Amino acid sequence: MTALKNEAPLLEVSHLKQYFKVSNSFTVKAVDDVSFQIYKGETYGLVGESGSGKSTIGRAVIRLYDPTAGQITFEGMDITKKKLDKGTRTTLRHDMQMIFQDPMASLNPRKKVEDIIGEGLDIHHSYSSMAERNEKIKAILKKVGLAPELGSRYPHQFSGGQRQRVGIARALIMNPKLIIADECISALDVSIQAQVVNLMKDIQEETGTALLFIAHDLSMVKYISDRIGVLHLGHLLETGTTDEIFNNPVHPYTRALLSAIPAPNPIVEKRRIALEYNYKTSGIDYNKGTSHLVGGTHYVSCTDEEFLKWTNTHQFDQFMTSKRGTYSEAQEYYMPKDGE
Repeated sequence: MTALKNEAPLLEVSHLKQYFKVSNSFTVKAVDDVSFQIYKGETYGLVGESGSGKSTIGRAVIRLYDPTAGQITFEGMDITKKKLDKGTRTTLRHDMQMIFQDPMASLNPRKKVEDIIGEGLDIHHSYSSMAERNEKIKAILKKVGLAPELGSRYPHQFSGGQRQRVGIARALIMNPKLIIADECISALDVSIQAQVVNLMKDIQEETGTALLFIAHDLSMVKYISDRIGVLHLGHLLETGTTDEIFNNPVHPYTRALLSAIPAPNPIVEKRRIALEYNYKTSGIDYNKGTSHLVGGTHYVSCTDEEFLKWTNTHQFDQFMTSKRGTYSEAQEYYMPKDGE
């Protein structure tokens, strides 16, 4: 599903900052001035290397962290405040769920799977009888591809892929409007990854649930996402539809990230050129960047001067293809000199 611009976003994150004070003289800026929207029924993919702040954003959105600054709005409700009122907390815990990266660490080893999945139902009193509760648990187990009789087992009796399905079932049973999937396939085998992602796509089409899909596997993000945000060092550098990002990457980091995707064709893979990007030597200052419209829903964070440089893709691609240079060298090649 593509975002409907004529409707209000389900989730809106505005200028989110998440800082962690390590000492009196040092503070980690895990997320720095990030803004994006997620619309009903769509999948928004957050990509970036390890340590870029992807999981921190997910945890701040679901309020496992108290944001340092900025605003998070869910269904028109401001959920940024440290102390939320009871009604807002109840709505948030019912309508927003999270699938964690490590299924074994997020499942209580002392509880049976049926009790883990049914815990949300118990807390919110979402059934009128034990028979109704059991039917809901059996139905959700079937939906995620697990036999209902497996509900009496404990987490350690399942494989990694099965445990992740249990985590998905736990999130789905509350019929949430938004699911945050935090690297939920990174610990699984490739074949199991495909099964889990296909399962999530099928369930999304059936239920209309919106999805914040956090991952570093670009090929998987391309497959499942309607729109993508590229994150680096806590800054959202580029955002747009999947086609806009993959067909016309503007930011040098996005170009380098996409160039690192292996090609399945060995002939193409042999000719693939992995571009280099080093923030320290690039001359780019993320703190000076502002949002620039490339076209459609495609935005890139940069200065006015950088925007003019980076959108001159013909000279850039010509240089990178012929000379296989670095980004700093490419900038010198096609940047207008002073006075020109």
